[in-house]
Amino acid sequence: MKVLVIGSVYPRFQEDAEVPWLRTSIAHLKKAGTEIQVLAPAYKGLKSHDIDGTHVNRFRYAPAAWEILTHEEGAPSKMASKPWLQLLAIPYIINGFFQCIRICRKWRPDVIHAHWPFPHAYIALGAAKLFRIPLVLNFHGAELLLIRKKKWVKPLLKFAIGQAQAIFANSSFTASKIKALRNVNVEWSPYGTTLETKDGATPSSVDNRIKRESRPTKLGMIEPNCWDSVPTPQRPLPHPVNSKFKILFVGRHIERKGITYLIEAAKYLPADQFEIRIVGVGDLTKQLHVIANEVKQSNPDSAEIIFTGKLSPEDLANEYRTANVFTLPAIVDSKGDTEGLGVVLIEAMELGLPIVASNVGGIPDVVIDGESGILVQEKDPVALADAFKRLAADPSLTERLLAGARKRISECFTWDGIIKRQIDVYNKVVSSKAAAH
Repeated sequence: MKVLVIGSVYPRFQEDAEVPWLRTSIAHLKKAGTEIQVLAPAYKGLKSHDIDGTHVNRFRYAPAAWEILTHEEGAPSKMASKPWLQLLAIPYIINGFFQCIRICRKWRPDVIHAHWPFPHAYIALGAAKLFRIPLVLNFHGAELLLIRKKKWVKPLLKFAIGQAQAIFANSSFTASKIKALRNVNVEWSPYGTTLETKDGATPSSVDNRIKRESRPTKLGMIEPNCWDSVPTPQRPLPHPVNSKFKILFVGRHIERKGITYLIEAAKYLPADQFEIRIVGVGDLTKQLHVIANEVKQSNPDSAEIIFTGKLSPEDLANEYRTANVFTLPAIVDSKGDTEGLGVVLIEAMELGLPIVASNVGGIPDVVIDGESGILVQEKDPVALADAFKRLAADPSLTERLLAGARKRISECFTWDGIIKRQIDVYNKVVSSKAAAH
C-alpha cells in the first residue's frame, strides 16, 4: 500500500528534532510494509530531499527568505507575532494543492493521510477528488482551537470533515471537539514513545514483548478503549532519592505548560527535602526566572528551583535518570490552547518516573488518576505540592503507579498497536472505495 502523508512540518535534515513522533510513526509504517512519501512546505528555499529513506516533497510558497511560516514554532504563534505572515497562507495552500496533484498523478498513492486538516485538507482535496484517492484526516487539537479566535474556520473544518473517508484524533479530548463540529466516527490514534534503545527498539517493546491483536476504536467518549487482556508488567523500582526528592519538568516555556504554577508550588515544599528542575527554553523563560526569584525571596525555605536551559541528549537523559517524579502542570491558556495528548508523559513513564499532571486536554488519556499517575486540577500549586509530598513519603505508591503506567503504555501506546490500527483504517477505506466502484 502507498500512502502520501501531508503535514506542515517534517525534519529538514537528519539531526533535525522537528515532529519526532511523526518521523517515528512513518518509520514504523514503513517497517510494516507501507510505502510512504511526505508532502511538506519548504523552509527558506529547502528543496525536496530524503530522510531515513523516505522522500520528502517540499513545495515552495514564497521567496526563500520569507518561507518561515512553519517549522521551529507553530504557525499560529508566528502569525500572532508577525501578522504579515498571514499573507503567505494563500500561496501556501495553492502551491501545496498543485504539488499534491502532481505527486498523485505520478505516484498514485492508495491513501492520502493529511495531518493538521486546517489547512492541509484543502491541499489534499483536489487530488483526492481528481484521482479518487481516499482521504484520511488526522487532528492534533491546535486546528480545532483556532475556531475560538477565527469563527470562519469552523465551516471550513466542518466541510473538510465531511469530505474525508476516515478521521483520526490524537486524544479523546480532540475527538470530542471534532464530534462537536460534525457527528462522525473518529478513530483514536495517539503517539507512542520516540525514545529508542541502543538496539533501535523502543523501551516498551524491549520490556513488553507481548503479542496481541488490536482493534480500531471509535470515539465519542472521554475514556478510550485500548487492547484487551494485557498482563500487568512486573512492578518496577522507584529511582533512588539522592539528598533531595527531584521534581522534573521538560518542555517549552509557554503559557499552556503551566510552569508558573509549578514554581508557585515551591512555596509549599521544604528546601531541605525537594528540588524543582525545569528543562527547556521559550518565550516565557525570562518571566519565569523573575517569578522564581520572587518566590525564593518571599519564602527562603521554599524548594530550590533550577533552570537548566536547553540540554544535550546526554544531559537530558541524565535528568530523567536522577529525577524522582515527572510533572506536566498544564493549563488551558488565555487563547484556549492546552495539551492535545502529552507525549512527553509517555516517555517519562517509559523511563521509570511517576507522573503528576493536570487534568486537562488529552492528559487523562495517558494518566489515569491513582492508576498510572496522579492528576490534579489545573492552576493549583497546593495540589501539585501535596502530590509530590505523597510520592516522597510513600515509595510503595510510586511502585504501584509505575506498574500501572507500564500497563497503560502496553495497552494503548505501543507503536505496533498504533500502526496496526492505522493500517486497518487504510485497508478499510481502500476496500470501501473498491466496493463503490
